[in-house]
Amino acid sequence: MEKILRIFGKESISINQAALFLGFFTLISQILALFRDRSLAHFVGPGQQLDAYYAAFRVPDLIFICVASLAGATVLIPFLAAKMPARQLSGGDGDKTDEAKKYLSDIFTVFFIVMISVSILAFLLMPYLVSFIAPGFTPVFQAKLVALSRIMLFSPILMGLSNLFGTVTQFFHKFFIYALSPIFYNIGIIVGVVFLYPIFDIYGLAIGVVFGAFMHFVIQVFASSSCGFTPKFSLFPFAVNFKDIKKVAVTSLPRTLGLAFNNIALIFIISFASFLKVGSISVFNFSFNLQSVPLNIIGISYAVAAFPTLAKVVSLGKMDEFKNHLKSAARAIVFWSMPVIFLFIVVRAQIVRVILGSGNFSWDNTRLVAACLAVFSVSILAQGMITLLSRAYYANGDTKTPLIVNFSCSILIIILSYVLIYSFENVLVFRYFIESMLKVSDIAGTEVLMLPLAYSTGTILNSILHWFFVRRDFMKGESFITKTFFQSLGASFFLGLVAYIGLNIFSPIFGTTTLLGVFLQGFISGMLGIGAAILVLYLLKNEELKYIIQTLKTKFWQADIIAPAQEEL
Repeated sequence: MEKILRIFGKESISINQAALFLGFFTLISQILALFRDRSLAHFVGPGQQLDAYYAAFRVPDLIFICVASLAGATVLIPFLAAKMPARQLSGGDGDKTDEAKKYLSDIFTVFFIVMISVSILAFLLMPYLVSFIAPGFTPVFQAKLVALSRIMLFSPILMGLSNLFGTVTQFFHKFFIYALSPIFYNIGIIVGVVFLYPIFDIYGLAIGVVFGAFMHFVIQVFASSSCGFTPKFSLFPFAVNFKDIKKVAVTSLPRTLGLAFNNIALIFIISFASFLKVGSISVFNFSFNLQSVPLNIIGISYAVAAFPTLAKVVSLGKMDEFKNHLKSAARAIVFWSMPVIFLFIVVRAQIVRVILGSGNFSWDNTRLVAACLAVFSVSILAQGMITLLSRAYYANGDTKTPLIVNFSCSILIIILSYVLIYSFENVLVFRYFIESMLKVSDIAGTEVLMLPLAYSTGTILNSILHWFFVRRDFMKGESFITKTFFQSLGASFFLGLVAYIGLNIFSPIFGTTTLLGVFLQGFISGMLGIGAAILVLYLLKNEELKYIIQTLKTKFWQADIIAPAQEEL
């Protein structure tokens, strides 16, 4: 077992290597997440029950972001490293080790008390908060939402503690174990859908979420115990060093606020959706989760892989290297994201039908989720660039710029959600244009399309502002993605064209009434489109394609696993 696990301790040679490995590991977790969503679509289906379930995440998610991210691994590990010798597992300087243990125990104690206190307060206020989360729900389903949210309040406590213990596993390079936690979390939710939902109705889903969070927590407890570094309770408040606690809170506060603003925007979106056709919240969340798959695999993988390198070269004052690494990661995100956007737009119905289309998930549900997915897909590149460019500022110690941009665009998303829904319902020309373009004019509930449209518009503006400020502050006006953008755009156009022609050719051959037929139709068309895009990029002598081919020829699977922080339940 030690020999097997040694491969996960190798240092990465390049950002591409680390990103490819992280992307592969993220893919495994995302596949399980898709099985989770398929189970929800099959056994429950879009409706008031599932709307209440998804809405119930909003307050626990906000608590998790606002409290747990204050003590995230990306913040704690540098402080922890300063408290003890690097890579020291045991022995050696006993005083330094004891100091580090005491530091982590203080964080654990304060974090636990704050998390429990906030969760209890949310438990008591939930009947009042429900009027803001889902004002359009009937009193019966508002009561269900209160009960579901109260059950789920155990999740941020368990997940927050798990992430705190996960700091130890990451510090001691137990990356493989750390990366297993999200898998078990999704398994817990699937257990809730398949086994608990038939017994406890909708409340079984919430119990499944808590069970998944518990498994997430247990794995990290055992992993940290094996390192001999398990946090313990300090005598509160007398034995706690509040100066250290303050440093951690001040350091992580701007990033926490940025994440919180995005979550608050989602709360408003869910609030607006509660007034729309029953099932709108479910449709929004299904499409949001699907578009998050390429975002997690591409954008977040490159951003997380690039951050340690960016921070290191900044600390050494090597700004030319900083710019080169940032350019490389940004171009890679553009290179991968543009084809995904066109592919998702063209084969959206096949993607949704294969992944979600069974049981209680109807063909109308498929078309509506597919339309939302197409609108979300437009912003996949923007979302990926935000994750990278904001980290460029964090690496330079500037948390103010991304905070202001994120806040402004979150406000814009909220305003646009209201304005677009109003326009869609009252301006018939606008409604007809959107429904005709997405081919959903003959089904009900199309108002929900305005929510992903508002989210994508605000996100694209957010990305443009980040790009503008990065060019101004770090690149001295130099363009760093233009060539790659237009090369990838051209290749993606041919990808979409070939895939679209393929769908029309294979539709009568394979049919559209069976799962296998829909899968083969979409898969073969998509692969032909990808082949056409690769050929175009090769003819254009695209540099990113060359880098990817070179990286694939190396043993990139020996790169160090970098586990991204959990940013929502």
